[in-house]
Amino acid sequence: MLPWSNYLRQSLYNRLLVILLMTIYQDLTGETGGVQAWTYNYSVNQNLDWDSARQWCRQDYTDMVAIQNQEEIVYLNTMLPKNSQYYWIGLRKVNEMWTWTGTNKTLTKEAENWAVGEPNNIGDGQDCVEIYIKRGKDEAKWNDERCTKKKGALCYTASCSEHCCSAHAECLENIGNYTCQCDPGFKGPRCQEAVECDTVSDPEQGSVNCDHPHGLFAFNSSCQFHCARGYQLQGASQLFCQATGFWDHPAAQCQVKQCPALDSGPHRGTMNCSNPIALHSYNSTCEFNCDLGFDLIGPDRIQCDHTGQWTGNVSTCTVVRCGPLSPPAMGNMSCVDPLGASSFTSSCGFSCEEGYLLRGDTNLTCLSTGQWTNHTPACEPLQCDILTSPPHGSLNCSGLHGQFHYGSQCLFSCEEGFLLNGLADTECTSLGTWSRRAPLCLAQQCDTLTSPPHGSINCSDLHGQFHYGSQCLFSCEEGFLLNGLADTEYTNLTCLSTGQWTNHTPACEQYIMNEFSYGSTCTLECEKGFVLVGTNSTHCSSLGYWSHALPVCLALQCDILTSPPHGSMNCSGLHGQFHYGSQCLFSCEEGFLLNGLTECTSLGTWSRRAPLCLVVRCGPLSPPAMGNMSCVDPLGASSFTSSCGFSCEEGYLLRGDTNLTCLSTGQWTNHTPACELVQCENLLPRQPSPPPTPSSTPPPTQGPFMNCSHSLGEFSFSSLCLFSCSKGYYLNGTEELSCTSEGQWSDLVPSCQRNINSVQESSRMLVYAVVGAASAAGLLLLLGLGMLAAKKLRKKGKRDELKTCISYYMCNLVTKLLHQSLGRKCIACDTIPNGSSFFHL
Repeated sequence: MLPWSNYLRQSLYNRLLVILLMTIYQDLTGETGGVQAWTYNYSVNQNLDWDSARQWCRQDYTDMVAIQNQEEIVYLNTMLPKNSQYYWIGLRKVNEMWTWTGTNKTLTKEAENWAVGEPNNIGDGQDCVEIYIKRGKDEAKWNDERCTKKKGALCYTASCSEHCCSAHAECLENIGNYTCQCDPGFKGPRCQEAVECDTVSDPEQGSVNCDHPHGLFAFNSSCQFHCARGYQLQGASQLFCQATGFWDHPAAQCQVKQCPALDSGPHRGTMNCSNPIALHSYNSTCEFNCDLGFDLIGPDRIQCDHTGQWTGNVSTCTVVRCGPLSPPAMGNMSCVDPLGASSFTSSCGFSCEEGYLLRGDTNLTCLSTGQWTNHTPACEPLQCDILTSPPHGSLNCSGLHGQFHYGSQCLFSCEEGFLLNGLADTECTSLGTWSRRAPLCLAQQCDTLTSPPHGSINCSDLHGQFHYGSQCLFSCEEGFLLNGLADTEYTNLTCLSTGQWTNHTPACEQYIMNEFSYGSTCTLECEKGFVLVGTNSTHCSSLGYWSHALPVCLALQCDILTSPPHGSMNCSGLHGQFHYGSQCLFSCEEGFLLNGLTECTSLGTWSRRAPLCLVVRCGPLSPPAMGNMSCVDPLGASSFTSSCGFSCEEGYLLRGDTNLTCLSTGQWTNHTPACELVQCENLLPRQPSPPPTPSSTPPPTQGPFMNCSHSLGEFSFSSLCLFSCSKGYYLNGTEELSCTSEGQWSDLVPSCQRNINSVQESSRMLVYAVVGAASAAGLLLLLGLGMLAAKKLRKKGKRDELKTCISYYMCNLVTKLLHQSLGRKCIACDTIPNGSSFFHL
C-alpha cells in the first residue's frame, strides 16, 4: 500500500482521470455515489440537514467522515465533486467542545483546519461543521454552520475491524487501508509481540522471582529479589521491564550484613573474635574472658545475627564487690578503695561525732569472699542528768536519741504572771552535761508603790510584795481628793502579768489646786522590746484638758510561726504568743531530725530561722551482682520508710532478705542480699543395660561418653552436656542435657544399648538353619494341607485367607522347631492386616 504522500505527488493527469471516473460512476449509479476503493461516500444531488446527513451515512456506511490528517483533506478536495452548498463532516459542538461524533474524540489544536476567522458562531446555534470543497477561497477549510442548513452528506466506511490489530494496538484508518499503532511495550505488524528486556539471573547469596505476563523477561515483566539469611539487598528490590526494552533499575546484589564495629575488649579482660565471612559481619562471633579476680558481667559469647545486630553487648569485667557501707548515724566513715568503691581490698575506718560513743570495730576490710570483716559499728549518744519542771512552770524536751540524751533540747516556760529567772532553753552537750542550769519561775514584779502625799496605801500580796496578783487600795486625808475627783474617796490598783499596774498611782489633791495646770507637758517612752502606741507627749490646754490620751506600750511582735512538716511546735510568751520574749520549741516525728529552736528578740525578729524536720537517711543501696533492685521512696531516696525489693536474673538464687526497709535509726533492716549461681548435681554416665539375646561380647568401651561445657560454672545454670556411644551401640535417651534455671537437668542421663541389627542378622541365620533341618514329612504335610485348602477356597478373598493361614502355620512350625533345638521359646507369631505373618525375636 502506497503512503498518503504519494497521492499528493500524483500528476494533474491522474487527478483529472479520477474526476472523470467519479463522474462516470455518478451517472451510472444515479443519486448516490462514492469512491468505493477509498472507502469514502457522499450524497449526489441530495442535500440534507446535519442530523439527516448523519442518519443517511449510518444506513449504509460507518458514519460521517472523521478527518485525521491534512493528506486526507487534500484527497477529499480532489476526489469530491463541487457542491454549491458544500458538505457536512462529522464534527459537532458537544458541551461547548468540538467533538468527532464517529469516534467521540475532541478536536485537538494541532488537527484544526478552520477557515480564516472561523469558527465565528455568527447567529445562534452554529454547532455543526462544513468543509469547503473546491471553493477557491479557503479551499478545503472548515466553517461552523447551523445544523439545520442542507448540505451534501460526506460518509466513510471503516477499514478497521476487531481482528485487524491485536489487543495491544489502536487501528488507525488510512485512505483505503489501516495501520496498527502499537501500545507502548509492543511491536510487530499487529503489535502482537512484547518488547523484551535482558535476562535476569539470581544474585550471589540470593534469589529472584519473576512474573511474565507477556513473555519471558518481556514488557511488564517484574522481578523480585530476595537475599539469603544474613544478607541484604544493594539496589532496588523489584525491577520492571519498560516499554523501551530496558529494566527500570540495575539488577540488585546481595551483600553480607555488617554489625557495628566493637570497641576493644573489656577492661581487665580479653576479647577474641572469629570472622568467617568478613570483619564484624553475619556469623562473626566474639568471646570474652576476664582477668583473675574479676567477674564477667554479660554473655561470654556474642554473635552477629542475620539482622546485622550483635546478640548482646560487649561484656564487662567487674571486680568482686562487698555490699555498700554507710557511716553510722551521727558518725563518719573514711574509705580507701584501690579497685573501686566497696571492692576487694577496700578498707573503711569509722568514728563518731562529738557526743557519741563508737560501739564495734573501728576498721572494716572487704574480703575476697565479697563480705566485710564485721558489721558496721554504731554511734550511741551520751546521757545527761534528768530534769524536772520548776514551780509555776513547765518543761518540754525533744531528742533524736531519747529524752535527756546528747542533742536533747529542753524548753522551760512559766505560768502567766511568772518570769523565767535564767534562759528558757538548755541542751545536753557532747560532754554529757546540760549547757545551762534549769531556770526558776519568779512572779512578775510591778513598780514599787508608795503612799501619795496626804494619802495612804493598803496592799495584799499573793507572790511577794508588789508582784503579780498584788492589789493596793489608795485613800486620801480629809480635804483631799484622789486625782482631784470629788466623788472618789479611794482607788484600787492590781499588778498584772505584764508587770504593769492597772493604772497610775493616784494623787491626793486639794479641791482648789491642780498639779497639772495649764501649760503642763508630759512625755512618755517604752522599755526595750516594747513599742509606743499613741502620741508620746501631751500638754494641758487652757480649757483644762489634756491634748492627747495617754499612749500604750505593747510588746513587739515577731512573724507568726507554724509547725514544720513532720513536726510540732510549742510556744510560750509573757506578752502574748509570738511577741517579745516568746520562746518556741520544735520537735519532730519519728524518722525526722530537728535542727534548732528560736526566740522572739527585742527587735521584733526571731533569734534563729524556724527549724526544719529533716528526714533520717540510710546509706545508699546497690543491686547485687546478676540481680535487680526496685525501690519505693515515699520521703526521698534511701530515706526513712524507703523500701527496696531484690530479685536475681534467670539462673541465680537470692541469698538474704528479699526486701529491706530504712528504719528511723538510719539503718537498713539487714545487709544487701547476694545472687548465687544455681547449681545442678554433678552428672555421672549411666551404665549400659545388659545386651539383648542371643548375646555377643560387647566392645570394652561402649559409653556413654559425656562432653560438657560450662559457661558460668561447673554443672551450673546453662551448663550443656552432649552424650555419644561406641560403634555398634546406640544412645537410649536424649543426646543433650542442659542445666535449667530451677537447678534441674532437662532430662535423664541416657545409656548405650547394643545395636539390634547384628542380633537380628544372627536370628535370621538361625531360623534358616532350623528351617533347612526341618523334617520332609512336616513340609509335605503342610504342602498337602495347602493344596487341599486351595481347592476349597477359589475366590480372591478366600485366597487371602489361605495365604494368611499358611503363613501362620509355617510360623508356628518354625517356632516349634526352634523351641526344640534351643530349649526355650524365642519366637512369637502374629498376623498383620495385609495377611502376612512375621517373627518376634
